[in-house]
Amino acid sequence: MSYMETIGSRTYRFADLKTLMAKASPQRSGDQLAGVAAASEEERVAAKMALAQVPLRTFLNEALIPYESDEVTRLVIDDHSPQAFTEISHLTVGDFRNWLLSTSTDADALTRIAAGLTPEMVAAVSKLMRNQDLIAAARKRPVITRFRNTVGLPGHMSVRLQPNHPTDDVKGIAASMLDGLMYGCGDAMIGINPASDNLAAITRLLLMIDDFRQRYQVPTQSCVLTHVTNTIAAIEKGAPVDLVFQSIAGTEKANAGFGISLALLQEAYEAGLSLKRGTVGSNLMYFETGQGSALSADAHFGVDQQTCEVRAYAVARKFNPFLVNTVVGFIGPEYLYDGKQITRAGLEDHFCGKLLGVPMGCDICYTNHAEADQDDMDNLLTLLGVAGINFIMGIPGADDVMLNYQSTSFHDALYVRDVLGLRRAPEFEEWLESMQITDARGALLSASTHQPLLEGARDWMGIA
Repeated sequence: MSYMETIGSRTYRFADLKTLMAKASPQRSGDQLAGVAAASEEERVAAKMALAQVPLRTFLNEALIPYESDEVTRLVIDDHSPQAFTEISHLTVGDFRNWLLSTSTDADALTRIAAGLTPEMVAAVSKLMRNQDLIAAARKRPVITRFRNTVGLPGHMSVRLQPNHPTDDVKGIAASMLDGLMYGCGDAMIGINPASDNLAAITRLLLMIDDFRQRYQVPTQSCVLTHVTNTIAAIEKGAPVDLVFQSIAGTEKANAGFGISLALLQEAYEAGLSLKRGTVGSNLMYFETGQGSALSADAHFGVDQQTCEVRAYAVARKFNPFLVNTVVGFIGPEYLYDGKQITRAGLEDHFCGKLLGVPMGCDICYTNHAEADQDDMDNLLTLLGVAGINFIMGIPGADDVMLNYQSTSFHDALYVRDVLGLRRAPEFEEWLESMQITDARGALLSASTHQPLLEGARDWMGIA
């Protein structure tokens, strides 16, 4: 089915829904690289106007990637709930935007319709929204998950403590981990990107974190971000695996490039559940995504990068994840060119994930060759804090010495919690207070009060 819109004396025609969606997307370098972006701002406006008139039902009948050839499309269609869709089934994309922003649409309403939404519907409505619209609508939709603590409560924001090391040195990682804990970070998880996929090295890191966690009774969860097949192997060998990690994308071909399928993710999910390591809940999958991943794998099939990204959230939703992290500026300026594009993408990803019922966090980051700097990250951090982001990254100095990119620091987490009045996961806050790291309000105590814990940790690390 083709679409058209007239502006003045010029009529714009869009061959199909996939083309219309791509042309309606805000400007970004990835879509330009793929050759699917609007040729002018006028064409982009025409596409938005045409898209606003498309009934939401259309997305159930016109697949952007064929059902027969893509298992993500099959997942989206087969898991769609007609009952949940009933409440909004009469709306167009433009009407849906108005419905989302209505003061009468609250968290209960957004929860009711989540299973009736496809990622394409959600991506479409986001293309009609200003940044403030994305923030206002996402803020209405908390998504709460539990493993050893509770993440995503309204008025709370958690931090993934990321103590990476370029050689996987256990003492170096432990030192960064302690540094982050002293700043009150780590309630989302302690998550290490290993420099090596060697199973023995991965197991050594898992054992180190678990030993520390048990010794000091830290109510958090750990993860070593290795390929899911390595995690399954570690589970089979009895390693203390908490969260099961995998990078995912929005098409079957892109996921194949990651060496995964829905069946493999199901196997990993069941393996994680079999350990029964959660104490307050059983959400245990940790997924990472990023706009441009399908395009970089030549697996986007002419679909714009943001819509491909939202399809990844449908994959995540299938496995009841504890955390989903859009690593928003990590792939590079070929896909998100500058601070403005990174900011827009981060707000889109958070909004779209939350609307689908996914517990969204964001690695607010950029590569050193992007047209962005730390001020851009401060802006996005603040906006996402207002929008109700579940978690952000905490990295020593905001500079990851293993992955070589710029993110957010332990101090950045203190800033955004302070200015927006955000608390940590409640179980983690109780622990911080009991360890004399914070007071009852969640504010850091002076360094001298931490001495008993630091002395104990030095002994644990074998440091004189």
